[in-house]
Amino acid sequence: MRNQTILNELFLSGMSDLPALQLPLFLFFLLIYLLTFIWNLLIISLIVTDSHLHVPMYFFLGNLASLDLCYSSVTAPRMLFDLHTKTRKISIKACITQVFFFISFMGCEAFLLTVMSYDRYTAICQPLHYLHIMNWKVCVQLVSIVWCLSVTNSLVHTLLAYSLTFCESDIIESFVCDLPQLFRISCSKSYINILLTFLSVSLLGGGSLILTILSYVYIFTTVLKIQAKGNRSKVFSTCTSHLTVVLVFYGSVMFNYFWPNSSHYFSGDKIASVFYTVITPLLNPLIYSLRNQDFRTAFQSVLRKIPPRK
Repeated sequence: MRNQTILNELFLSGMSDLPALQLPLFLFFLLIYLLTFIWNLLIISLIVTDSHLHVPMYFFLGNLASLDLCYSSVTAPRMLFDLHTKTRKISIKACITQVFFFISFMGCEAFLLTVMSYDRYTAICQPLHYLHIMNWKVCVQLVSIVWCLSVTNSLVHTLLAYSLTFCESDIIESFVCDLPQLFRISCSKSYINILLTFLSVSLLGGGSLILTILSYVYIFTTVLKIQAKGNRSKVFSTCTSHLTVVLVFYGSVMFNYFWPNSSHYFSGDKIASVFYTVITPLLNPLIYSLRNQDFRTAFQSVLRKIPPRK
């Protein structure tokens, strides 16, 4: 046995160590964060103010936009701060706190995407019973269950993360605190943490993905039975936006959590982390709004209400 110094602070490696890239990266991610904030806030404002958007599908979409605002605000400000100050130092308590919110919002988004796929399944496969099944009480209950599940899951991981000790390596090879990076640099046994993380991602994340896939299997089966090509393409267009968001989210998350641990890991890990923590919250409102006629109509009506300059 040898003496080991228990660390109270860690260092984030950040996006790049090259000084010449710090300012360009800062400006780029600042622009991404501002666009994310403005675009999601615009989506929420349109859903709240336009009575034509007061339907279950847009209720869930408003929750997704709110979630993307919180999701990006957990990681982007810290990354911008590190790029600007070049300190990259973070206390272990602050790091684990970031992990709690990070896992909460990530899990919430996975569950919410599943709920949204069920909403599309009900609207397309059971149109006559849609308003009865997806009434406002059910919508609120589903969103409440989503938040309770994600926060409970995150709380369990966070409490177990407090049992980890750090005594040798103090560099997190990322710009954000996340469980896989903490497990790699911990000098205590983390078998239970790793097993629980694997089970959580496999059962909760995998279960959500399977339910989403099953919903779309039934949707595509129903759509293919529609005789009129115009109606078929219209139904498909309402699903492609959500399906695109699902593929982007799960693809980047699986790349991050199931990518093999090798010498080439960290570069791929940072790219995946940037994608699902910074880029995805910007892409979600763009994907939904640009392909949605209701949003374009609502936005045009808002523009018409703005009085012209004299």
